[in-house]
Amino acid sequence: MKEPIQLQPGDKAPDFSLPASTGETISLSDFLGKKRVVLYFYPKDNTSGCTKEACSFRDHLPAIKNKETVVLGVSPDGLTSHDKFSEKFQLNFPLLSDEDHAVAEAYGAWGEKKMYGKSYMGIIRKTFVIGVDGRIEHAFHKVNAEGHGEEILNLLP
Repeated sequence: MKEPIQLQPGDKAPDFSLPASTGETISLSDFLGKKRVVLYFYPKDNTSGCTKEACSFRDHLPAIKNKETVVLGVSPDGLTSHDKFSEKFQLNFPLLSDEDHAVAEAYGAWGEKKMYGKSYMGIIRKTFVIGVDGRIEHAFHKVNAEGHGEEILNLLP
C-alpha cells in the first residue's frame, strides 16, 4: 500500500470540480485570483468529531469571510447526506461530495486507518489553506476537530 502524498506549503493545489450541497458544481479554479480557500477533508456527516469541526467553521465563518476567504468541506458522503447535515447544524458554507474520493486522494487525505484493530481505507482529517495564486499556504496533516475553525481564523492574514 502506497503512502498518501503529503502536500506542503508552496505546492500547487490540485484543481478539482465537485458537486456541492448548494446545488452547484464548485471548482478550485473558481476562486483563483479572487479568494483564499480553506479546504477541509472530514470523514463523515453527522459524526461527533465532524460535527464539532463543521460547527467551529460555521461559528467563525463571518470573521473568515472578512479575510477574503471561503470554506469548503469535503467528504465521501453524497449530496442527500450533506443536505441533511447542513440543515441540521445550519452550516453556512458548501459541503462537497467526493464519492469516489479522487480529490481526497489528490490531497493525500485518503488512506489506511485503523479502528478496533481493523484496517480500512477512509478519509484522513486534513485541512489546506490555498492562496489566491492556487498554492498551498498552510497544510494541516493532523487536525484536532474541536476549535479548528478558530485555529484557521487566527493564522489568516
